[in-house]
Amino acid sequence: SAMSSENYAMLKRPDEFFVVQKAHGRPRFVEDVAREMLRATVNTYGELADTDFVLASVRSFESIHKHDAYAEGAGTLGELRAQILHGSTPTQSTSLESWLR
Repeated sequence: SAMSSENYAMLKRPDEFFVVQKAHGRPRFVEDVAREMLRATVNTYGELADTDFVLASVRSFESIHKHDAYAEGAGTLGELRAQILHGSTPTQSTSLESWLR
């Protein structure tokens, strides 16, 4: 799915123009998309424990470059809540490997 605009299965020509115009009006880098995914998770799932782990991974399949753009963000919900809700700077983030141990 796209983060710059909604996805649609089928569009008529005037609607297609609107969707493309909207997507170009709010472009996002992959790192912006990863941050937005983490923010939405923190805001949507407040009932989850601070010790639960979240991993947001985004790959943009580039058409004009010879490489794809990739970004990810991860940590426990406690770490992410501190960053997103309170603006604290993390000293370190829990990795998936260390969380699974």
